[in-house]
Amino acid sequence: MELIDGKKISKEIRQEIAAEVAQMIAAGQKRPHLVAVLVGHDGGSETYVANKIKACEECGFKSSLRRFETDITEAELLNVVAELNNDPDVDGFIVQLPLPKHISEEKVTEAIDPRKDVDGFHPQNVGRMTIGAPAFISATPQGIVDLIRRYNIPTAGKHAVVIGRSNIVGRPMSILLSQKGIDCTVTVCHSRTPNMKDICRQADIIVAAIGKPGFVTADMVKPGAVIIDVGTTRVTDPTAERGWRLKGDVDFANVAPLCSYITPVPGGVGPMTIVSLMKNTLLAGKKAIYKD
Repeated sequence: MELIDGKKISKEIRQEIAAEVAQMIAAGQKRPHLVAVLVGHDGGSETYVANKIKACEECGFKSSLRRFETDITEAELLNVVAELNNDPDVDGFIVQLPLPKHISEEKVTEAIDPRKDVDGFHPQNVGRMTIGAPAFISATPQGIVDLIRRYNIPTAGKHAVVIGRSNIVGRPMSILLSQKGIDCTVTVCHSRTPNMKDICRQADIIVAAIGKPGFVTADMVKPGAVIIDVGTTRVTDPTAERGWRLKGDVDFANVAPLCSYITPVPGGVGPMTIVSLMKNTLLAGKKAIYKD
């Protein structure tokens, strides 16, 4: 069993990005600029945005944070999006989710200029990704693909089972795994899937993205399988310094001995999500996806 070290790979990619940005600056080109829009004071969102800003610094990007209170109206937030769309200095921006209940996440996402949609959530980018055209790909699925490639994990003809069908992870992940160059045969499982254990036992690769701690157990995994654990649920733990710890969707202690490769939580997929956002920002700065 080999641990897939997301921290190590994400550091390597950040260094590669920083070297490319240094070349851009030396050639007189503009430094890529990422803006994060944060509404409210959700603890998870605060941490995530802070990590993104730190990653921007390491990559040599310019970063900005636009903060708003939870009482901002939907119309006001849409005006902020329009302003960022029209700002030539901004290469890419994200509106951190979740948003307050009175604001439509769908409306806000669709208002973002696809050329600046470095989260890869706009329907235009999702559609382009689906047909294999150049696109900003949502960060977590792209990070998983990078982990698989950098560990030279065989994928062609393998049976991959994706547990979860969210628009952010499960659906795009299933599409990416089936595309040419990865060439998996993909099954998507979800809450209405019967005989899920039997299906998972057939899998060469399992991507668990269902948000239920310890959901994937040893009796669901065949020996030698590759396990990618996307879960990051905060579970109360009085022995932990913060009173909680992150737990993945996989029963790591009992599943790991069966695997050829497995991602830990934390330190597996998580760091790759942020570095994938950095990759998209670099592409936005270089105008590499949309040429107009």
